Amino acid sequence: MKELILLLLATIFVNNFVFAKFLGLCPYIGVSRKISDAIGMGLAVIFVLLIAAISSFFIHHFILAPLHIEYLQTIVFILVIATLVQFVEMVILKTSPVLYKALGIYIPLITTNCMILAVAILNIRESHDLLKTVTFTVGAGLGFMLALILMSSVREKLDLADVPKPLKNEPISFIVAGLIAIAFMGFSGMM
Repeated sequence: MKELILLLLATIFVNNFVFAKFLGLCPYIGVSRKISDAIGMGLAVIFVLLIAAISSFFIHHFILAPLHIEYLQTIVFILVIATLVQFVEMVILKTSPVLYKALGIYIPLITTNCMILAVAILNIRESHDLLKTVTFTVGAGLGFMLALILMSSVREKLDLADVPKPLKNEPISFIVAGLIAIAFMGFSGMM
């Protein structure tokens, strides 16, 4: 149990996919204008991550590995993720049209979010069992959601600040992202 808690905390803070691995930056910058959108996107990414990682785990262990076709892993995982994102888009449209409208173009961004593919591949590469796969995946999703919420809260404050014209919007966002990443480096000595 202690090992799983350490894996979860390390994935959220120390090995954060946005700040340490620089994955998932497109939705990180694109959806971080409002906290409500960031929370919605974070929950959608966690949901897709979980389903994609568990599906990839079973596909790898029960189809690819027994048939010795592990070299098809990347293409198979991409197809699984694309299918899952379409499923999530339909579910969000049916259950919460307001959230669907708020997220708009960002739902398809989940398909191209390299973090989702990276989590599926890293779970296989690290030889995680199913419990570690779920723990690592939840940690990656919570870390991504934390990054989105932190960035959106800063960006909401920046909208009220007097930012020089050349730095408005994305330039100041990347500067802030770098500063937050430096702050997260402080966690690396803890685990």
